[in-house]
Amino acid sequence: MLLFIRSYQVRGHYMCKFDPLGINDANLHVDKFSYRGSQEQADSVPKFLDYRTYGFTEADLEREFYLNASVSGRGGLIGSKEKKKLKEIIQIMKEAYCGTVGVEFTHIADLEQQNWIRSKFEKPKKFEFDEQATLRVLDRLIYSVQFESFLATKYNTTKRFGLEGVDSLIPGMKAMIDTAVELGVESIDIGMPHRGRLNVLANVMRKPLEEMLYEFMEGTITADAEGHLLGSGDVKYHLGFTMDRPTHSNRNVHISLCANPSHLEAVNPIVEGKTRAKQHYSGDTERKRCMSVVLHGDAAFAGQGVVYETLELSDIKGYTTGGTIHIIANNQIGFTTDPRFSRSSPYCTDVAKSVGAPIFHVNGDDPEAVCWVMSLAAEFRQTFRKDVVVDIVGYRRHGHNEIDEPMFTQPLMYKIIKKHPDVLKIYSDKLVAEGRVTREKVEEMKAAANTVFNEAFEKAKDPNYRPPPSAWFGTQWKGYKTKFQLGKNDETAVPKDTLQSIGEKISAVPQGFNIHRKLEKMMRDKRKAVCDQEKGIDWGTAEALAFGSLLLEGTHVRLSGQDVERGTFSHRHAVLHDQKNETKYIPLNNLSPNQAMFAVFNSNLSEYAVLGFELGYAMENPNSLVCWEAQFGDFANTAQVIIDQFISSGEQKWLKGSGLVMLLPHGFEGQGPEHSSARLERYLQMCDDDPDYIPEMEDTGVRQIQDVNMQVVNPSTPANYFHLLRRQIRRDFRKPLICISPKSLLRHPQCQSDLLDFYDNKGFQRVLPDSLEDIVPDKEVQRLILCSGRVYYDLAAERDKRNVKDVAIVRIEQICPFPYDRVGQMSIRYPNAEIFWVQEEPFNQGAWGYVQPRIATALRDLNGKEAFYVGRNAAASPATGSPAIHQAELDRILEDAFAPNYKHEQWQWRLSDLLSKTKK
Repeated sequence: MLLFIRSYQVRGHYMCKFDPLGINDANLHVDKFSYRGSQEQADSVPKFLDYRTYGFTEADLEREFYLNASVSGRGGLIGSKEKKKLKEIIQIMKEAYCGTVGVEFTHIADLEQQNWIRSKFEKPKKFEFDEQATLRVLDRLIYSVQFESFLATKYNTTKRFGLEGVDSLIPGMKAMIDTAVELGVESIDIGMPHRGRLNVLANVMRKPLEEMLYEFMEGTITADAEGHLLGSGDVKYHLGFTMDRPTHSNRNVHISLCANPSHLEAVNPIVEGKTRAKQHYSGDTERKRCMSVVLHGDAAFAGQGVVYETLELSDIKGYTTGGTIHIIANNQIGFTTDPRFSRSSPYCTDVAKSVGAPIFHVNGDDPEAVCWVMSLAAEFRQTFRKDVVVDIVGYRRHGHNEIDEPMFTQPLMYKIIKKHPDVLKIYSDKLVAEGRVTREKVEEMKAAANTVFNEAFEKAKDPNYRPPPSAWFGTQWKGYKTKFQLGKNDETAVPKDTLQSIGEKISAVPQGFNIHRKLEKMMRDKRKAVCDQEKGIDWGTAEALAFGSLLLEGTHVRLSGQDVERGTFSHRHAVLHDQKNETKYIPLNNLSPNQAMFAVFNSNLSEYAVLGFELGYAMENPNSLVCWEAQFGDFANTAQVIIDQFISSGEQKWLKGSGLVMLLPHGFEGQGPEHSSARLERYLQMCDDDPDYIPEMEDTGVRQIQDVNMQVVNPSTPANYFHLLRRQIRRDFRKPLICISPKSLLRHPQCQSDLLDFYDNKGFQRVLPDSLEDIVPDKEVQRLILCSGRVYYDLAAERDKRNVKDVAIVRIEQICPFPYDRVGQMSIRYPNAEIFWVQEEPFNQGAWGYVQPRIATALRDLNGKEAFYVGRNAAASPATGSPAIHQAELDRILEDAFAPNYKHEQWQWRLSDLLSKTKK
């Protein structure tokens, strides 16, 4: 008997009637997504649900069974103290697991969660709606369906990616929100694709209808109160919105819908990061007041890898948000691709089993079932703080968009869809037939909704109507400047005694803590450099001083990425491990009782989802320094969607900025094509400054930074890195920061700073002038080398080796926005010098393509000089895998940089030359 009941719990969902069209069969063991040949086949009972399979006979149907014998599987029918006839048990199981709602839950390891779901499904009449609840479902469904039909009437040639076919999503979402709020949720972050977005904005978010209709008429570019155009805008089905709104029980909830691109599922980790940030700032340590909800399409949920990456963050300490409600708007098609070709698994939701999430499948033509399941999902999330999936199975009434012809590729499906009534007709007819509502009441409610839509349309048509000025940023950004308001940089220097106090704290451990002996020496050296010698401060120490000083000033600091706690190159050691019991100690969280929190987390082996998560975290609140560090700079390319669609362009498209810092280890050190290049050129290509125009420059360069979409910086000293991190916070505006960070320089004896460079009114230097003490007078300098980053140390060593005194080496630390003024000043300072740009990257990579026209512009009105290129040949691969070729290339760069009569030419290597270098 237990096996028989278990078969329904495990596989009952295969017999559910959750396809409104009745054409797709999810049971892959029968026929993968086959079109059902007959109703008889659809209604037949498979062997695994046939009582005869388990040894029962027809005579046993009247036999009574006592079901309170199971110890492990209690919950629902199993564990009931009443005796049940076999035929009653079969009926209960069919109603529980084979109706319009199916559930997959036996993959969940937690028995309490399994039993909770059993108890919800196996009780009789599991969802019944009283008159008030029924009218609420009907009203919400009317607004959902008629919103789409209204838009179709008014804008029949406009793409809107309507919800028709999964219309019950709207009453379902509102039921979910109602339940979540009753259970303590105060804030909900939502992410979703374009399908149905306008309907969600109108009917769930309650965005004013006249604003939406105005966007259909006039587009989505808006202006501020002074009339400045705000960004480039985006199509209306990408836009976000934020609203504080009451539920039907008059409890208020804050709802935020994230803006997103057409890159499906890319917004998922953004939503999770925003929710986690809200939980941090509101003190929601139980993760019950701030919740995330993500909507998906069926093909995208199964097909996009970021779905799995984001799911895997769900129960990791540094990234969990206490459970996300995932809602699949299942059209049973992906653009023109049938389900049987868009995945290999029975359901589009199977990826969610990897994290033990319960999965509810529901027929989209049964609005009451949808509302019950959505409420159940909210209850599960609040009870167990775990991800849960609701798969609303419907269809797509039109093509991929409203002007697309679906009959080209799915003729049989769309013949059925054309004959299929919409869910409002199905539901209202059912209510009228059951006597639960009158036809007159239905028509009255429909007329009321149409009146609302028409009044909004007339308001939007009014020539004097204008939407309210767009908010540049969210509520937490109040007081921060837009690009039209000049900001300011505050001082980044820190008092000497504060620095030394931090130095003491970060180089000490609690009494009895068994630190590794190598780290013990490292910490002694750290303390000695900061507190005793006041010099020799390395990169990792400078970073700790920057973090520590911000923490003491009340700024929350978060650092995330692969192996960031120790650091890929073992330079950070932000988390110390006791060598006997593995307890952890974080020095930066033990500076002062009144400090802000330092959060440092090793991420899972993901870039796409983790970078998106950190961006969402940074977008939510500007009062924190949020850093993501790549294990190696080139690994960021697997997160390219986040960089392209959000970081570099989000402020211009959606007026959503961030101060996120990306730390990208970079340097050509003979390690091969991988891990040498952070692909600096890609970030510079995305920068939106004009290479032919010198912007208004002032001492701080603030205006120039505010005008660009992001900063790209390649600091070469620990002190400059220190000021760079602090500058990111010590100003009243925010811009993303792409920081090219070092590898070998982390321990380079020349790459150290004096403590004096951290205080005494010091600050970030966009350009570092030549530091050679015995260089010839400025007018006698014959060559001015401009460079950036690690290559400076090779050039400086070569100059010392050659005993050259008439070559000046100047470092461009901030590449974008370009320091036109400083470069111009250097050219004037050395009037007789020819100008070289030297880089270690290939000709078609690195900064050369970006700096060449800007150097020319900087010198255009001064002396008309041009810069000559010195560096590697153009190449497809960033770096060679041969140590011999690497050394030959470096030697050639250094030779060319100091050659008296240099002429750029392609390098050609002979095997004999390389072998001789190897022998040396």
